[in-house]
Amino acid sequence: MSRVAVIQRPPVFLDRAATLNSAVAAVAEAAQGGARLIVFPETFVPGYPAWMWRLRPGTDMGLTEKIHALLRANAVDLATDDLAPLRQAAKAHEVTVICGIHERDAEFGGGTLYNTVVVIGADGVLLNRHRKLMPTNPERMVWGCGDATGLKVVDTPCGRVGTLICWESYMPLVRYALYAQGVEIYVTPTYDSGPGALATMQHIAREGGCWVVSCGCAFRVRDIPATFPRKNDLFPNPDEWENPGDSVIVAPGGKIVAGPLHEAHDILYAEIDLERVGMARRSLDVVGHYARPDLFQLQVNRQPHRPISFDAAPARRRTDDAHA
Repeated sequence: MSRVAVIQRPPVFLDRAATLNSAVAAVAEAAQGGARLIVFPETFVPGYPAWMWRLRPGTDMGLTEKIHALLRANAVDLATDDLAPLRQAAKAHEVTVICGIHERDAEFGGGTLYNTVVVIGADGVLLNRHRKLMPTNPERMVWGCGDATGLKVVDTPCGRVGTLICWESYMPLVRYALYAQGVEIYVTPTYDSGPGALATMQHIAREGGCWVVSCGCAFRVRDIPATFPRKNDLFPNPDEWENPGDSVIVAPGGKIVAGPLHEAHDILYAEIDLERVGMARRSLDVVGHYARPDLFQLQVNRQPHRPISFDAAPARRRTDDAHA
């Protein structure tokens, strides 16, 4: 048995350092509560860009650029170890941490952001980085498309963990890729909420015979800082819940065991028993006795999508002066 904690709390929007400080404090609190696996929301560092659903592509271009500049400046560069505080917290408390981030890839042009979820091991080591394969609707104004290099299930002390982000849970082939790798704990940081989202989490738990941990982005307009550009124009009602959260934990087979946590900032806990995974798959194993690989097969391209490659210059042939 392992205890999982879902952190349904708002970030400090557009402030990477302050949000990481908040995450470190939450890790300590959840670990004190007995959690061995701790999950944060989608793009928690430095906050889900809810404003993009309210901005107009053409007439709001200037405001969009101003906000995006702040977002880019506070995004996470894994190459420079921006997540060091969170990694150190995971190691100090010997817990596995899963966290959504805005990732800035500085390897090439440095201008593209990705919606990324990372898995940090109990030793503080980055176990996996998965970039959202397909941003949803106006999200494409913020993030690039990820590839399948991080479409992996990793071993942790709590079990085999796989991560998908938000509407990736509606992509049947992506789910199947995790099932085929023996996922036991399916973790999804998400902006999705409401009855449809909850029904989907229950469906996945039954379909995959796995535990499902969904961590929602719960925040009100008042949680967005007053310094946010033109906040009153974009978000006029301070009491409005921009997202209710609806974090939930579902057992294999589809029974909700914790949550949904609706319109609240809190930590959701549940005990995970991996024996229930095997029990659920006895009658329905969609990548085993229910797979029919003689009829259906799935191929996944895990090659990184790189915009350019440089080949070493061929060595010049030396001329032998004696035979010139």
